Amino acid sequence: MSHQPTVVRVRTATLEIACEVSGPERGTPVILLHGFPDDPRTWDRVAAHLSRAGYRTIAPYLRGYGPTRFLDEHTLRSGQQAALGHDLLALMDGLGIQRAVLAGYDWGGRAACVVSALWPHRARALVSIGGYNVLNVAANAKPAPPVQEHRLWYQWYFATERGRAGLAANRREFCKLLWRLWSPNWRFDDATYERTAASFDNPDFVDVSFTPTATASAGRPAIRAWSPARSGWPRGRASACPPSCCMAAPTAWPRRTARPGTRGFSAVRTCGG
Repeated sequence: MSHQPTVVRVRTATLEIACEVSGPERGTPVILLHGFPDDPRTWDRVAAHLSRAGYRTIAPYLRGYGPTRFLDEHTLRSGQQAALGHDLLALMDGLGIQRAVLAGYDWGGRAACVVSALWPHRARALVSIGGYNVLNVAANAKPAPPVQEHRLWYQWYFATERGRAGLAANRREFCKLLWRLWSPNWRFDDATYERTAASFDNPDFVDVSFTPTATASAGRPAIRAWSPARSGWPRGRASACPPSCCMAAPTAWPRRTARPGTRGFSAVRTCGG
Protein backbone atom coordinates (compact mmCIF):
# COMPACT_ATOMS: atom_id res chain seq x y z
CA MET A 1 0.00 0.00 0.00
CA SER A 2 1.49 3.38 -0.95
CA HIS A 3 1.30 6.41 1.28
CA GLN A 4 -1.00 8.77 -0.60
CA PRO A 5 -2.56 11.26 1.81
CA THR A 6 -5.83 12.97 1.03
CA VAL A 7 -6.22 16.62 2.01
CA VAL A 8 -9.34 17.07 4.14
CA ARG A 9 -10.64 20.41 5.42
CA VAL A 10 -12.46 20.59 8.74
CA ARG A 11 -14.39 23.71 9.74
CA THR A 12 -14.43 24.57 13.44
CA ALA A 13 -15.78 27.66 15.22
CA THR A 14 -12.47 29.43 14.61
CA LEU A 15 -10.62 27.80 11.73
CA GLU A 16 -10.83 25.81 8.56
CA ILE A 17 -8.14 23.24 9.35
CA ALA A 18 -6.46 21.43 6.49
CA CYS A 19 -5.28 17.89 7.27
CA GLU A 20 -3.45 15.18 5.36
CA VAL A 21 -5.25 11.90 5.99
CA SER A 22 -4.07 8.43 5.04
CA GLY A 23 -4.55 4.80 6.01
CA PRO A 24 -7.69 2.66 6.28
CA GLU A 25 -10.85 4.53 7.21
CA ARG A 26 -11.58 2.17 10.12
CA GLY A 27 -8.01 2.15 11.41
CA THR A 28 -7.11 3.44 14.87
CA PRO A 29 -6.69 7.22 14.45
CA VAL A 30 -3.26 8.71 15.07
CA ILE A 31 -3.03 12.52 14.99
CA LEU A 32 0.45 13.79 14.07
CA LEU A 33 1.13 17.39 15.12
CA HIS A 34 4.05 19.45 13.81
CA GLY A 35 5.97 22.26 15.49
CA PHE A 36 7.50 25.65 14.63
CA PRO A 37 8.58 26.23 11.91
CA ASP A 38 7.45 23.07 10.18
CA ASP A 39 4.46 21.33 8.59
CA PRO A 40 3.11 17.79 7.97
CA ARG A 41 6.10 16.94 5.74
CA THR A 42 7.99 16.18 8.93
CA TRP A 43 5.69 13.17 9.47
CA ASP A 44 5.80 11.69 5.95
CA ARG A 45 7.85 8.60 6.81
CA VAL A 46 6.03 8.05 10.10
CA ALA A 47 2.62 8.36 8.45
CA ALA A 48 3.62 5.94 5.70
CA HIS A 49 4.72 3.29 8.20
CA LEU A 50 1.61 3.72 10.33
CA SER A 51 -0.71 3.60 7.32
CA ARG A 52 0.85 0.37 6.12
CA ALA A 53 0.39 -1.04 9.63
CA GLY A 54 -3.34 -0.31 9.48
CA TYR A 55 -3.56 3.00 11.36
CA ARG A 56 -5.51 6.03 10.19
CA THR A 57 -3.15 9.03 10.27
CA ILE A 58 -4.27 12.66 10.43
CA ALA A 59 -1.57 15.32 10.05
CA PRO A 60 -3.07 18.81 10.36
CA TYR A 61 -1.51 22.09 9.35
CA LEU A 62 -1.52 24.11 12.56
CA ARG A 63 -3.00 27.61 12.69
CA GLY A 64 -0.80 29.94 10.66
CA TYR A 65 0.54 27.20 8.37
CA GLY A 66 -0.21 25.99 4.86
CA PRO A 67 -3.87 26.00 3.76
CA THR A 68 -5.33 26.29 7.29
CA ARG A 69 -7.24 29.57 7.59
CA PHE A 70 -9.01 31.66 10.21
CA LEU A 71 -12.71 32.17 9.50
CA ASP A 72 -12.96 35.68 10.95
CA GLU A 73 -10.51 38.48 10.23
CA HIS A 74 -11.10 39.82 13.76
CA THR A 75 -10.05 36.62 15.57
CA LEU A 76 -6.84 37.07 17.55
CA ARG A 77 -4.00 35.28 15.76
CA SER A 78 -2.85 33.50 18.89
CA GLY A 79 -0.12 30.88 19.10
CA GLN A 80 -0.80 30.36 22.80
CA GLN A 81 -0.78 26.75 24.00
CA ALA A 82 -4.41 26.82 25.11
CA ALA A 83 -5.46 27.94 21.61
CA LEU A 84 -3.47 25.07 20.08
CA GLY A 85 -5.14 22.60 22.44
CA HIS A 86 -8.54 24.07 21.56
CA ASP A 87 -7.79 23.58 17.86
CA LEU A 88 -6.90 19.92 18.38
CA LEU A 89 -10.03 19.20 20.40
CA ALA A 90 -12.21 20.98 17.82
CA LEU A 91 -10.50 19.04 15.01
CA MET A 92 -11.27 15.73 16.72
CA ASP A 93 -14.90 16.79 17.18
CA GLY A 94 -15.13 17.87 13.55
CA LEU A 95 -13.78 14.52 12.35
CA GLY A 96 -16.02 12.58 14.71
CA ILE A 97 -13.02 11.09 16.55
CA GLN A 98 -13.74 10.27 20.17
CA ARG A 99 -10.30 8.86 21.03
CA ALA A 100 -7.00 9.00 19.19
CA VAL A 101 -3.30 8.48 19.66
CA LEU A 102 -1.88 12.01 19.96
CA ALA A 103 1.70 12.54 18.81
CA GLY A 104 3.56 15.83 18.55
CA TYR A 105 6.58 17.96 19.31
CA ASP A 106 7.09 21.64 20.10
CA TRP A 107 3.82 23.49 19.30
CA GLY A 108 2.14 20.25 18.27
CA GLY A 109 3.40 18.54 21.40
CA ARG A 110 1.81 21.26 23.51
CA ALA A 111 -1.53 20.75 21.80
CA ALA A 112 -1.30 16.99 22.40
CA CYS A 113 -0.35 17.46 26.07
CA VAL A 114 -3.13 20.01 26.65
CA VAL A 115 -5.82 17.64 25.40
CA SER A 116 -4.29 14.64 27.18
CA ALA A 117 -4.09 16.53 30.48
CA LEU A 118 -7.54 18.14 30.47
CA TRP A 119 -9.51 15.56 28.47
CA PRO A 120 -7.67 12.26 29.10
CA HIS A 121 -10.67 10.26 27.89
CA ARG A 122 -10.02 11.67 24.38
CA ALA A 123 -6.43 10.36 24.25
CA ARG A 124 -5.85 6.69 23.53
CA ALA A 125 -2.13 7.35 24.03
CA LEU A 126 0.29 10.28 24.04
CA VAL A 127 3.64 10.51 22.30
CA SER A 128 5.24 13.76 23.44
CA ILE A 129 8.58 14.18 21.69
CA GLY A 130 10.98 16.12 23.86
CA GLY A 131 9.10 15.37 27.09
CA TYR A 132 6.14 17.00 28.79
CA ASN A 133 5.38 19.89 26.47
CA VAL A 134 3.03 22.14 28.43
CA LEU A 135 4.84 25.41 28.98
CA ASN A 136 5.23 26.48 32.62
CA VAL A 137 5.33 30.25 32.15
CA ALA A 138 6.65 30.96 35.67
CA ALA A 139 9.46 28.39 35.43
CA ASN A 140 10.27 29.63 31.93
CA ALA A 141 11.44 32.93 33.45
CA LYS A 142 14.41 31.19 35.07
CA PRO A 143 17.67 31.39 33.10
CA ALA A 144 18.88 28.33 31.24
CA PRO A 145 22.52 27.29 30.67
CA PRO A 146 24.26 29.71 28.26
CA VAL A 147 24.37 27.20 25.40
CA GLN A 148 20.59 26.86 25.55
CA GLU A 149 20.03 30.61 25.94
CA HIS A 150 22.10 31.08 22.79
CA ARG A 151 19.77 28.76 20.87
CA LEU A 152 16.80 30.86 22.01
CA TRP A 153 18.18 34.11 20.61
CA TYR A 154 15.33 34.40 18.13
CA GLN A 155 12.78 34.65 20.96
CA TRP A 156 14.39 37.90 22.10
CA TYR A 157 14.39 39.08 18.49
CA PHE A 158 10.71 38.17 18.21
CA ALA A 159 9.95 40.43 21.19
CA THR A 160 10.69 43.48 19.02
CA GLU A 161 8.94 45.12 16.10
CA ARG A 162 12.20 44.76 14.18
CA GLY A 163 11.91 41.00 14.70
CA ARG A 164 8.34 40.98 13.39
CA ALA A 165 9.40 42.94 10.33
CA GLY A 166 12.42 40.66 9.88
CA LEU A 167 10.35 37.48 9.92
CA ALA A 168 7.76 39.00 7.58
CA ALA A 169 10.43 40.09 5.08
CA ASN A 170 12.75 37.08 5.35
CA ARG A 171 10.63 34.21 6.61
CA ARG A 172 12.17 31.54 4.39
CA GLU A 173 15.77 32.52 5.10
CA PHE A 174 15.01 32.96 8.79
CA CYS A 175 13.34 29.58 9.22
CA LYS A 176 16.06 27.83 7.22
CA LEU A 177 18.62 29.31 9.64
CA LEU A 178 16.64 27.91 12.60
CA TRP A 179 16.56 24.47 10.96
CA ARG A 180 20.35 24.55 10.56
CA LEU A 181 20.95 25.76 14.12
CA TRP A 182 18.55 23.25 15.70
CA SER A 183 19.51 20.28 13.50
CA PRO A 184 23.28 20.62 13.11
CA ASN A 185 23.70 16.99 12.02
CA TRP A 186 20.91 16.99 9.45
CA ARG A 187 22.16 17.74 5.94
CA PHE A 188 18.89 18.70 4.28
CA ASP A 189 18.89 20.04 0.73
CA ASP A 190 17.05 23.04 -0.67
CA ALA A 191 14.30 20.90 -2.22
CA THR A 192 13.54 19.25 1.12
CA TYR A 193 13.33 22.62 2.83
CA GLU A 194 11.18 24.21 0.13
CA ARG A 195 8.58 21.44 0.40
CA THR A 196 7.90 22.64 3.93
CA ALA A 197 8.73 26.35 3.54
CA ALA A 198 5.73 26.84 1.28
CA SER A 199 3.59 26.47 4.41
CA PHE A 200 5.20 29.58 5.90
CA ASP A 201 3.57 31.70 3.19
CA ASN A 202 0.29 31.47 5.11
CA PRO A 203 -0.96 35.06 5.65
CA ASP A 204 -1.21 34.50 9.43
CA PHE A 205 2.18 32.82 9.93
CA VAL A 206 3.94 35.91 11.28
CA ASP A 207 1.11 37.06 13.56
CA VAL A 208 0.61 33.60 15.07
CA SER A 209 4.36 33.27 15.62
CA PHE A 210 4.55 36.59 17.44
CA THR A 211 1.56 36.43 19.80
CA PRO A 212 2.99 36.52 23.36
CA THR A 213 2.40 33.20 25.09
CA ALA A 214 1.35 34.60 28.44
CA THR A 215 -1.09 37.22 27.14
CA ALA A 216 -2.43 35.77 23.91
CA SER A 217 -5.78 34.82 25.39
CA ALA A 218 -6.69 38.33 26.54
CA GLY A 219 -10.30 39.00 25.66
CA ARG A 220 -11.01 35.36 24.80
CA PRO A 221 -12.93 33.84 27.78
CA ALA A 222 -13.07 30.36 26.21
CA ILE A 223 -9.29 30.28 25.99
CA ARG A 224 -8.53 32.23 29.16
CA ALA A 225 -10.50 29.70 31.21
CA TRP A 226 -7.93 27.04 30.27
CA SER A 227 -4.98 28.82 31.89
CA PRO A 228 -3.09 26.85 34.57
CA ALA A 229 -4.31 29.04 37.41
CA ARG A 230 -7.96 28.63 36.38
CA SER A 231 -8.19 25.01 35.33
CA GLY A 232 -6.20 23.09 37.93
CA TRP A 233 -3.56 22.46 35.26
CA PRO A 234 -1.15 19.58 36.00
CA ARG A 235 2.07 21.56 36.26
CA GLY A 236 4.74 19.39 34.73
CA ARG A 237 3.27 16.11 36.01
CA ALA A 238 3.39 13.43 33.36
CA SER A 239 1.02 11.37 35.51
CA ALA A 240 -1.78 13.61 34.29
CA CYS A 241 -1.42 12.08 30.83
CA PRO A 242 -3.19 8.83 29.87
CA PRO A 243 -1.72 5.60 31.29
CA SER A 244 -0.34 4.66 27.86
CA CYS A 245 2.21 7.43 27.50
CA CYS A 246 5.75 7.34 26.19
CA MET A 247 8.25 10.11 25.90
CA ALA A 248 11.01 10.36 23.33
CA ALA A 249 13.72 12.98 23.20
CA PRO A 250 16.09 14.14 20.49
CA THR A 251 19.76 13.57 21.17
CA ALA A 252 20.42 17.22 22.04
CA TRP A 253 18.32 20.40 21.92
CA PRO A 254 14.68 19.42 22.47
CA ARG A 255 12.94 21.80 20.07
CA ARG A 256 14.62 20.78 16.84
CA THR A 257 17.83 18.83 16.97
CA ALA A 258 16.51 16.54 14.29
CA ARG A 259 13.34 15.83 12.40
CA PRO A 260 11.39 12.62 12.98
CA GLY A 261 12.73 9.91 10.71
CA THR A 262 16.29 11.26 10.73
CA ARG A 263 19.33 9.89 12.50
CA GLY A 264 19.34 12.57 15.20
CA PHE A 265 16.07 11.34 16.64
CA SER A 266 15.78 8.64 19.27
CA ALA A 267 13.36 5.83 18.62
CA VAL A 268 9.73 6.17 19.68
CA ARG A 269 8.05 3.00 20.87
CA THR A 270 4.49 2.21 19.91
CA CYS A 271 1.99 3.13 22.64
CA GLY A 272 -0.91 0.85 23.35
CA GLY A 273 -4.20 1.60 24.99
